[in-house]
Amino acid sequence: MKIGFVGLGKMGFNMVHRLLINDHEVVVWDRSAETIKEIEKLGAVGASSLEDLVEKLPSRKVVWLMVPAGKPVDQNLDELLEMLNKNDIVIDGGNSYWKDTQARGEKAAKEGVHFLDCGTSGGVWGLQNGYCLMYGGEKEAAEYAEPIFKTLAPEDGYVYCGAPGTGHLVKMVHNGIEYGMMQSYAEGFEILEKTPYDLDLAKIADAWQYGSVVRSWLLELAVLALNEDPKLDKLKDFVSDSGEGRWTIQTAIDFDVPAHVITASLFTRFQSRQEESFAMKMLAALRNQFGGHAVKSKNN
Repeated sequence: MKIGFVGLGKMGFNMVHRLLINDHEVVVWDRSAETIKEIEKLGAVGASSLEDLVEKLPSRKVVWLMVPAGKPVDQNLDELLEMLNKNDIVIDGGNSYWKDTQARGEKAAKEGVHFLDCGTSGGVWGLQNGYCLMYGGEKEAAEYAEPIFKTLAPEDGYVYCGAPGTGHLVKMVHNGIEYGMMQSYAEGFEILEKTPYDLDLAKIADAWQYGSVVRSWLLELAVLALNEDPKLDKLKDFVSDSGEGRWTIQTAIDFDVPAHVITASLFTRFQSRQEESFAMKMLAALRNQFGGHAVKSKNN
């Protein structure tokens, strides 16, 4: 297919590269002219603006947005809706909140444009391994765009989820589950690291990859990280979050679903960002007050 692609960040660039390798024609636009020149060397057609990108596409236009969630999606969509024709397709491949996606789908539908939402998982490894894709929207439009999904994903790694918003909903929950899995691995490896034994964590993690019920791609990545830095001395214990975990928890609240593990894993990330914890100081103070338990002061 010939498609337009807006946004050439870490994932976007590699996604375009994967499409080009598999003989799709891709017209690209990004705020960075330098990045456009770089992807042109791989066979993409650069555009000087969003309008120029649209003009270079065939009669039924397909434009993939790979931009940050929020205002960037709205700004690009609003501009595109002024340029696109009835039955054209816009795909939001970023991590947008599914309720925002529903509203955008309704706005596009009023202009006769199909809006597909595609949750994209694979990170920086997607070029090599493919991206797991979860997408929603009007079914005919999804079927028309299927060659794109089929190329970007590994075999059997893409799924049509249903109505507008379902792709981003499924991806959001996927990321919430990821938070919990990562936290569980982190806690388990800390227990092993704290024992009095000189355990080779990389070898243990590698062995778990064969026949164990806890084997996973995340565990493979743990092996890579531990081989590079066995004690993780090069890292700070600071963990950010992209927002998907927060949305998952909010959605769980909306649907009255107890999501203990995902919620705890997000709060643990918050705790990792504290230079000092007033809550922990308060705990120490209370124990000292009622029981005379020892405390540590900054002076000793």
